[in-house]
Amino acid sequence: MKRMVRKAFNFTLKILLILWLFSIMEVLFVRFVNPPVTTSVLYSWITSRPYGTHPFEWPEQEWKPIHRVSPHLIRAVQAGEDQRFVSHYGFDFKELSHALDDLQTGKRVRGASTITMQTARTVFLWPSRSFVRKGLEAYYTVIIEFFWTKKRILEVYLNTVDWGTGVVGAEAASRRYFEKGASDLSRSQAALLAAILPYPHGWSPTNPSEYVRERQRKIMLDMDRMPVGRFRKR
Repeated sequence: MKRMVRKAFNFTLKILLILWLFSIMEVLFVRFVNPPVTTSVLYSWITSRPYGTHPFEWPEQEWKPIHRVSPHLIRAVQAGEDQRFVSHYGFDFKELSHALDDLQTGKRVRGASTITMQTARTVFLWPSRSFVRKGLEAYYTVIIEFFWTKKRILEVYLNTVDWGTGVVGAEAASRRYFEKGASDLSRSQAALLAAILPYPHGWSPTNPSEYVRERQRKIMLDMDRMPVGRFRKR
């Protein structure tokens, strides 16, 4: 019996070691190579119903290096999604604390996911709200912050984030909604794109509701505080 338990324990350790090494290799690969497709997109494709009322639409996507993305959009996504992006190490504990306070007082819970956490979820994981996915999201966030620069995290985020049905990344979103490249976005257009990120399949930057306009105005007020190009050094 002890021998069987020992074998099972050793086997489990080997499996965990293999999975750990695989995750490290994944993160290192994307540190240097732009991913041709994300796990999130693959999951949507695999789970879609090809003959249903909403068949899968392979998204438009065109990779753009961060120096070819409008500085307005770089500021806007940080202002709207993660204002302490350049200073934290993957987790914004101030926002987490505020979210817990909102939960305890019964208020609408604010989002506390950082740009790094969103990148981990989109690139390496599947879309779900399970505790397993959340745990893996935290794990990938740690190793992404360890192996990537802040500049690379933001670049991958801007090129892989979901910006609506069939639209992935800043370049595709800019061309779909404003008929221009991501490098040519104006300040107000960038703020509109950032404003719809929490609900890109329900909110529109070309026909914005008053709530989206309110988010745009707030983001534009916060944009001047968002640094461009001054990322934390290792």
